[in-house]
Amino acid sequence: MIWGVGIDLCDADRIEKSLAKPSFLDHVFAPAEQALLSALGEKRRAETAAANFAAKEAFLKAVGTGLGGFALCDLAVLRRESGAPYFALTGPAAAWAAEQGVTVHLSLTHERGLANAIVILEKV
Repeated sequence: MIWGVGIDLCDADRIEKSLAKPSFLDHVFAPAEQALLSALGEKRRAETAAANFAAKEAFLKAVGTGLGGFALCDLAVLRRESGAPYFALTGPAAAWAAEQGVTVHLSLTHERGLANAIVILEKV
């Protein structure tokens, strides 16, 4: 059963400017995400960071809390070997997902400087 749906759109240029600030990186991205981003070229880094940020906002919309519901760095967006994105939830976000019995589905896309994310929460 679908428990929640969230969608978000993020401008890669806006995120690119913020990536220069260590406080932004530490507040928004988990260490594993920061490692992923640092391994990418400048253009891909901005697009990937924007997609990850959009995913976090889409997750919070699906949950129904909006920004402030969970720490953004507890909502790590990583990639499988295939390139498919997934959430690696930690802290209160992981506890919440386990308590609710939800599986989190994530899809990302980016083109022409815009990144889009959709999150579907499925009650299992």
